[in-house]
Amino acid sequence: MAEFEAGRLYRFPGGLELRHHKQMACSEPLARPELPPALYLPLVQHQGPAGEPVVGIGDRVVRGQALTNTDQDRTAPVHAPTAGRIRSIESRPVSWPPDGRADCIVIEPDGSDQSIGFRPLAHWRETDPGELIDRLREAGLSGLGGAVFPTAAKLRGEWAGVHTLILNGSECEPYIACDEMLMCTRAEAVVEGGLILARALGASDVVIAIEDQMGRVRQTLQAGIEACDPEGLCRVVQVTAIYPEGGEKQLIQVLTGSEVPHDGLPQDLGLVCINVATAAAACDAVVDGAPLTERIVTVTGPAIARPRNFVAMLGTPVSHLVEAAGGFSAEVSRLVLGGPMSGAPLASDDVPVTKGCNCILALRPQDTAARQPVMPCINCGECVRVCPASLLPQELYNYIRADRLDTADELNLFDCIECGCCAHVCPSHIPLVDYYRHAKGALRERGVEDARAARARMRYEARERRLAEEAEQRRRKREQRERRLQAGHDAKSEVQAAVERARGRAGKGPESSE
Repeated sequence: MAEFEAGRLYRFPGGLELRHHKQMACSEPLARPELPPALYLPLVQHQGPAGEPVVGIGDRVVRGQALTNTDQDRTAPVHAPTAGRIRSIESRPVSWPPDGRADCIVIEPDGSDQSIGFRPLAHWRETDPGELIDRLREAGLSGLGGAVFPTAAKLRGEWAGVHTLILNGSECEPYIACDEMLMCTRAEAVVEGGLILARALGASDVVIAIEDQMGRVRQTLQAGIEACDPEGLCRVVQVTAIYPEGGEKQLIQVLTGSEVPHDGLPQDLGLVCINVATAAAACDAVVDGAPLTERIVTVTGPAIARPRNFVAMLGTPVSHLVEAAGGFSAEVSRLVLGGPMSGAPLASDDVPVTKGCNCILALRPQDTAARQPVMPCINCGECVRVCPASLLPQELYNYIRADRLDTADELNLFDCIECGCCAHVCPSHIPLVDYYRHAKGALRERGVEDARAARARMRYEARERRLAEEAEQRRRKREQRERRLQAGHDAKSEVQAAVERARGRAGKGPESSE
């Protein structure tokens, strides 16, 4: 089990110190754009199977109404962000997965914003954890940090010994500022949502991790803790701004000094890591009965006229947000979903905002390095030095080029978090991350990831059996000890009774004869 030591932080391997540009978007207050003419809602906005539509073309819907069904934790339903009519269900370009297409429900808003929601769980502190998780699933929660893993599936496991929930607010990408703005404006929702998630997990400690450059955020979170956490379960920890410290495994290593095992999960260390925006959405779902229909999106970059953060309805076209930010102020050489290091390039702004859309970044030609010809690897080792997962990037590259994907998998290819550090420092301009993504996709098609998941499941089941056997052994030892104590007590009682009988005979003395 990983433990926290107050005031002590550790380092993860590699990483880069990058110049931040967050104030570019944080200098303006949080805003809501005008209602767009249409909303485009992909049926799947999470990792896992898509739900089936439960509405048809021409149907009128209201804000908060479920548009797809869900019958399992790995399926997160989609809800209507506002009232209107279903215009169509059609295939459209989407931002996630990058450069992909997906079936989308198209809603034409009517401006009434009539709504429906869930029954608020005002007494959630006494609510059964399973009921809380059911509510989060019904509300469509998925990880809002970018991974979009269904929250219910992350919470539902029978995790024995989970003691700490980490709320990840350490945005390490240079331009993304949506979580910083959230923690500045809705600190109480973040704290209360964290407490709700902790109850669902059975965790007794909540650590909110933020970067050391977020002085204002620390103040607002402390005020939120004072208002919402009378038991004192939450605390704020500031970590050094080193990219990619916002990665789940890297943040855990910084906070505890422990590494998440290869092919393992943070739960193996007694930890669960969830984004702060997901925590705020959990508060909305449980306390207010509101499903996930909007999120904060950072629209920023040197090519944006007025960079700022928006509370955007899911399904809002990216072009609509760019227009609300004053439009493009210069030639755009690269439009990115996410940050400049790990973000995915967008072919156009004709894609909708989804649950995992945290930032739209517009860069000018002078902001991006001119494309250089790819040169042979010179084995300089720079990629190894900066890799936060302690991999051998150049060897992975060589094996992938030789189509030896199984060997690359044996070298822990899937531990790569695609942070882009290796490609950033490569003097030969090799697009290393592109090779890794391609290889992962090919291996997934072969079912390698399913096999890895099966092995992880087998390890988890073996661990559960071991814990059950240890508990059974402790129970047997306890019963044996109790039997021995009882036997000793009974023996002592028999001895005492014999002594009393002997004393009684001695007191009467020998019988006299006349």
